[in-house]
Amino acid sequence: MTLDELNAASTENFVDMLAGIFEHSPWVPEGVADMRPFASVEQLHAAMVGVVDKAGQVAQLGLIRAHPDLAGKAARQGNLTTSSTSEQKGAGLDRLTDEEFDEFHALNNAYQSRFGFPFILAVRGHDKHSIMAAFRKRLENNSGEEVQEALHQIGQIARFRLEDLIS
Repeated sequence: MTLDELNAASTENFVDMLAGIFEHSPWVPEGVADMRPFASVEQLHAAMVGVVDKAGQVAQLGLIRAHPDLAGKAARQGNLTTSSTSEQKGAGLDRLTDEEFDEFHALNNAYQSRFGFPFILAVRGHDKHSIMAAFRKRLENNSGEEVQEALHQIGQIARFRLEDLIS
């Protein structure tokens, strides 16, 4: 779709077309629908990130928790969104050995136990090795740092998804 089509869409269609940009969080495109028209994808992205930034901690944690574990059970069972499936596949997470899957499972559990939400990384440009390294490094952060990093990564994921969606 084009940016002009998105700008001209009804509010309901606008939200539907952008519903997958922020994982299971249509409140984000709802929050920018009245800001149209957008002159660029970058402007749309900045507005959406702004909605998230102003949403408050409860909504932000809900957004973070809406994301799946990387290389988790949902991925193996085929229960991810189309975008998440494509992103994880692009990083090779669909081709893990059983040992690598077990390591990801242990890292996911450690991260979830420490922070109370899933590890989030914009995996485009990463492979399983760099993802595991990021996991280990970020497990050393405090909760505040990780909330901010998770939101930053969600913003990066959203930017990639918008660039893929809008021509």
